[in-house]
Amino acid sequence: MLGNLIICFNAVLPLMIYLLIGFLIRKFNILDGDEVKRVNHMIFIVFFPALMFENLYSSNISESIDMRLELYGVTFLMVMFGLTWAFVHRIVKSDKTRGAMIQAIYRSNFVIMGLPITINIFGKGNAAATAALIMVIVPLYNVLAVITLEYHRGGRTSAGDMIIRILKNPIILGALAAIACMALGIQVPKQVNSVISSMSDTCTVMAMIILGASFSPQGVAAGKKNLIISLVGRLFVFPAVGLTIAALLGFRGQEFIALLAMLAAPPAVSSFTMAQSMDSDGELAGNAVVFATPLSCLTIFLWLFLFKTLGMF
Repeated sequence: MLGNLIICFNAVLPLMIYLLIGFLIRKFNILDGDEVKRVNHMIFIVFFPALMFENLYSSNISESIDMRLELYGVTFLMVMFGLTWAFVHRIVKSDKTRGAMIQAIYRSNFVIMGLPITINIFGKGNAAATAALIMVIVPLYNVLAVITLEYHRGGRTSAGDMIIRILKNPIILGALAAIACMALGIQVPKQVNSVISSMSDTCTVMAMIILGASFSPQGVAAGKKNLIISLVGRLFVFPAVGLTIAALLGFRGQEFIALLAMLAAPPAVSSFTMAQSMDSDGELAGNAVVFATPLSCLTIFLWLFLFKTLGMF
């Protein structure tokens, strides 16, 4: 029991420390709000592709892609999305709030939280199952987000526009570059690979610190009920259901941790940016990210400890 507690604590503690460092950076005005946004954009554009490239290129992709894992991840995501859509439409009247709330519940911060958790548990170079699942889930997150937010502001978007947006996603570009190198037998020079590896390591640290620096809760009272519902759905209800089913289906080890990271992570940081830019309820979307992120360090720890004790990894 104590050994399981230590393993789970070690997996979450670095994330908590990074968030605290980021919070202190913002509190003491080392970076202001605009600078945080610019640094966050740089991390997304420059460092995330390196993170995805390294985790796929350094592994055997044919062994990393588990079609059973991908199928379960996609199936549960679609079920979660459908149930969330129906539930939110029953309890919320405002279309703008509906769009932001649906996105806050179904869309997790899988990349920023998922890979660090897997690496902390299994070690660097052993996150291929999570990286492969990210390749499938993140584009689907983006497609569903565009559909959701466009629908709830009365707009329309073409399939072509959605495909272009997905292919322009830096995370997807990094993954596609790794797949292309492996498929064509391209050997990345040692010096270049060393730079990519260093950037990959830097990405995890910087992303978590900047996430902590984004923490500035305000204006919560008006949407407290919807915020609480979003947090409960994102951090408790769907992880409980999805991970229980995954355990019963026999998922274990890295595959189970990949699903845990997908289902238990807080709302995606980009969900706030999208909600704000697409005339949705940006305040609710931002508050969901702000409050769920530090809370998720506790809930992820509890999920890890529970399922480690049950022998799932």
